[in-house]
Amino acid sequence: MLLKVREIDKPLILATMALVAIGFVMVWSTSYIMAMKRYGNEYFFVKKHLIFIGLGFILFFIAANVKYHLYQRWTYAIFLASLVSLIILTFIHGMGNEAGGARRWIKLGPVTFQPSEPAKLAVIIYMSYYLAAKKERLKTFSIGIVPPMIMSGLILLFILKEPDFGTALSLGAITIIMMFIAGVRIRHLFSLLLLAAPFIYFMVTKVDYRMKRVLVFLDPWRDSGGAGFQLVQSLIAFGAGGVWGVGLGEGKQKLFYLPEAHTDFILSVVGEELGLIGVSALIALYLIILVSGIRISLKAKDLFGQYLAIGITLLIVLQAAVNMAVVLALLPTKGLTLPFISYGGTSLVVNMIGMGILVNIYKEGVKGR
Repeated sequence: MLLKVREIDKPLILATMALVAIGFVMVWSTSYIMAMKRYGNEYFFVKKHLIFIGLGFILFFIAANVKYHLYQRWTYAIFLASLVSLIILTFIHGMGNEAGGARRWIKLGPVTFQPSEPAKLAVIIYMSYYLAAKKERLKTFSIGIVPPMIMSGLILLFILKEPDFGTALSLGAITIIMMFIAGVRIRHLFSLLLLAAPFIYFMVTKVDYRMKRVLVFLDPWRDSGGAGFQLVQSLIAFGAGGVWGVGLGEGKQKLFYLPEAHTDFILSVVGEELGLIGVSALIALYLIILVSGIRISLKAKDLFGQYLAIGITLLIVLQAAVNMAVVLALLPTKGLTLPFISYGGTSLVVNMIGMGILVNIYKEGVKGR
């Protein structure tokens, strides 16, 4: 056995496995109607999701047994590979796969993957490497702000070009939080946010569909049959579910009322079929990952491990929080999936790799004591 029991953070492993299992069940429950209509095979999406789960667990075990310092040595190679994949997506149109007006996928024969997902991990690895290496000089603006913003900004710009504003915004937030934790001056970070604010305002107000999302968020019932349809149907799903839910597989909103029922808005169906109890269980599992990630970060044997652990934890938990806020009409629509639950191969696989890295950081920390 490659991993000894004492070298495993059991709550983290159990929470991850529980989320993946719930995700599999909910992808089956939410996708079979759509799969039958589009492909004449009710198991189309769930079969693919099962393959992604298998691949994810294989890469999880590999990552759990590869010393995380390897990523430190290969930081720039990993970053460059992610940047190149985003450049290919942007400029080589024959390889980009477009859906819903966005070019977010690269198609290589039968395989399609989303470069922005591994790019998130690449930015976190780079930030962990840089912040650890420059720890004593981070309070200087030219060291603590300029280089990390240039490097992460390159990735963010190409993600924005897809366009994927939600991913860019969440990754930018993770970057800022990591810099704050590492000890970058608060006034420098505040200055950075002030500089970014007009750009974010412009990106929202000058792009019609983004501005429409904000207006829908403010009053989804104003156009409940048009722009507000998805959000209204999501709220109806939660209302129908109540405390206990209508029962697994018995939900009505996935029957072509709720768009993206098996991807971005899968939590709405969880709320309808499993009720407040089911949603609360998911929140509890994400909180376990949050607490475990913080504990692993505190026990890591070096700064790189500490920052890497907190970055990966933020990647999972922040995205989950934003997705939940969106489907509950607490934030404008972002287009972010629910980690481990939503259908989406690249996202699931990258998140599993992230969990594997967390396990290895814990494992190395235990060995070091």
